[in-house]
Amino acid sequence: MDLTDPPAEALASATADTERLRKTARDFARETVAPAAARHDRDRTFPHEIVERARELGLVNLLSPVAHGGEGLGPVELCVVAEELAWGCVGIGAAALLNNLAADCLALAGSERQKQEYFPRLCQTGGFASYSVTEPGAGSNVAGLTTRAERRGGGGYRLSGSKLWVGHATEADFMVVFAKTDPEARHRGVSAFLVDRDRPGVDVVRPLPKLGQRAFSSCEVELRDVELPGSALLGREGEGFTLAMRVFDRSRPMVAAFALGLARRALDESLAYATEREAFGRPIVEFQGVGFKLAEMGMRVEAARLLTYSAAAKAARGERNSLEAAYAKTFASDTAMFAATEAVQVFGGRGYSEDYPVEKLFRDAKALQIYEGANEVQRQIMVRELTQSSRKRAEERMEEGAE
Repeated sequence: MDLTDPPAEALASATADTERLRKTARDFARETVAPAAARHDRDRTFPHEIVERARELGLVNLLSPVAHGGEGLGPVELCVVAEELAWGCVGIGAAALLNNLAADCLALAGSERQKQEYFPRLCQTGGFASYSVTEPGAGSNVAGLTTRAERRGGGGYRLSGSKLWVGHATEADFMVVFAKTDPEARHRGVSAFLVDRDRPGVDVVRPLPKLGQRAFSSCEVELRDVELPGSALLGREGEGFTLAMRVFDRSRPMVAAFALGLARRALDESLAYATEREAFGRPIVEFQGVGFKLAEMGMRVEAARLLTYSAAAKAARGERNSLEAAYAKTFASDTAMFAATEAVQVFGGRGYSEDYPVEKLFRDAKALQIYEGANEVQRQIMVRELTQSSRKRAEERMEEGAE
């Protein structure tokens, strides 16, 4: 048992099925993911065999409906699997779980016909999907997209633009692409489309070289006059921004869970090393300079766990969780970066070497503070949500006083 094993009561909504799922994911992470992590990081190769084994275990298409071959689970279970896989390798964890972003789009906005066509491609034929929002000039600012979907005769669209950091693009069978159908309407002019990767004009230019999380591709994609039928529209015109925000509220707890798993691994590695490594005739864990680092790491990991599953549980209940998701994603990813940095310090010179796993944890952690909305943007969301909540309470008090 890991020294940082989460107690069963940490998940208020935990069930026996959830804990069985956690055990399956945990065993898989230790026996299959962790031993392969360094190789896939070094070679920058997609872990196809590992992901296929994860599919067999029911650890990939968690949010897809059972009727279409998925697992029919929810945000809490997604976080459980994300946390455990990330303990082994957050890059391999992302390779296994990124399908769930596209699946969430389909579940929230897809027509029955779209679900009948695209869910089986994810769940029954071993396919992959990409979630394509970020552009060279628009990352967290979804309203600032410049990719354009122009209406064509016969009810179709012509899609043109550039996308960056498109996960799974080299493996994807299809992409969910966000584009402007009305450039003058800002966020109300954003729409979402289902785009087959082999459609003429879709060009996966290159995988982008990355500091960490190298086991899955993040690509530059060019969309050159891609002709789409009207049936490619996901939801209604102008509803893309709302869809993206709803998906982010549900995916940010997953990113928080990735960060939680990585931070747990950093703490586990540091505890094991500090209790074995001796200096001046004593294990270095007995020196406050090291021991206090471990204490701080453990405290932050536990706080990150509570924030992560609180945000996921609220999403699972169908409640709006924008504030909680921002709290969880920001705190957990900051904790992962802190824990990985401190782990390198605990290991000293060995921590800077590729012979030990903590240097990879350090590189993998940084992206968690950036993708799915940079932490600076998350803090802006917090301010907005807190301000609106404060204003609403003030209005309610005024109404009570007037009665």
